[in-house]
Amino acid sequence: MSHDSSHAVAVLVDEGSNPFELGVATELFGLRRPELDRPWYAFTLCSATPSVRMHLGMFTLSGVAGLDAAEAADTLIVPNRPDPRVSASPAVLAAIRRAAARGARLMSFCTGAFTLAEAGVLDGRRATTHWRWADEFAARYPLVRLEPDVLFVDDGGLLTAAGSAAALDLALHVIGLDHGAEVVNAVSRRLVFTGHRSGGQRQFVERPVPDVPDASLAPTLAWARERLHEPLTVADLAASAMTSQATLHRRFRAELGTTPLAWLTAERITLARRLIERGELRLDAVAGASGLGTAANLRAQLRRHTGLTPTAYRKRFGLASSAVAGA
Repeated sequence: MSHDSSHAVAVLVDEGSNPFELGVATELFGLRRPELDRPWYAFTLCSATPSVRMHLGMFTLSGVAGLDAAEAADTLIVPNRPDPRVSASPAVLAAIRRAAARGARLMSFCTGAFTLAEAGVLDGRRATTHWRWADEFAARYPLVRLEPDVLFVDDGGLLTAAGSAAALDLALHVIGLDHGAEVVNAVSRRLVFTGHRSGGQRQFVERPVPDVPDASLAPTLAWARERLHEPLTVADLAASAMTSQATLHRRFRAELGTTPLAWLTAERITLARRLIERGELRLDAVAGASGLGTAANLRAQLRRHTGLTPTAYRKRFGLASSAVAGA
């Protein structure tokens, strides 16, 4: 996304939409953020009808823009459907197909993946949805490559999130794609949600909130973040947690829905991105400070996680326009 023009985000509000998911989209993409000193998103809610009854009839949302707003959207978000077995309106499906045809980014939250699939835009693509509906989704849309156990899936211009809380993770992921690691970190701090999760983490964790705070992984995570420049291993993390490596793996799966190595790699990549954004030109220095080891590994990991080379990443998100040395 260019920093010199607003990126238009539209949310397709339908009968029975979840207010929480609409709130996530509004908070992340709709609120003004003058502290970031950059253009933000142009945000709107749109619907096939001028007023829409929310989930369980809690309230009615009126004054919503018409579907013509979807025609101008660079990103079109489809929130949940209260009953995925009920077809979406033909007008909504047509708006989604037109957005896909012109290359707009499409996102869904929770059972909104059913709407994208019904529109036919997910055929042959990777996607996820809420675990409760995964089996039915797979049966109805066998051409979609469903990943039923992850928080969200980024398949290029098609992004799908699992449950409502995963919508927050996906929205932060998209802000990171558009604005870089420094900005998404600033937005997370404002949300008091600094621990946003990567898409590959599991939907289910055995213990989302540890029963005993001192027994949680928090001290080990803090210890590791202060030592990312060191050649940390899973064995080092286990020693810090005063447990075996096997137990550490179980605890990471239970509390974070990921593995120790995957978590450590994600933290290193985030640090590397922030160093590049802050103006560090030397790839060897970035690789060393983030614990990625070599410039070659940095290039490979950055491309894998962002789709960009260090040079392209700096050009898009960096403070200076100088080329990254050695890229």
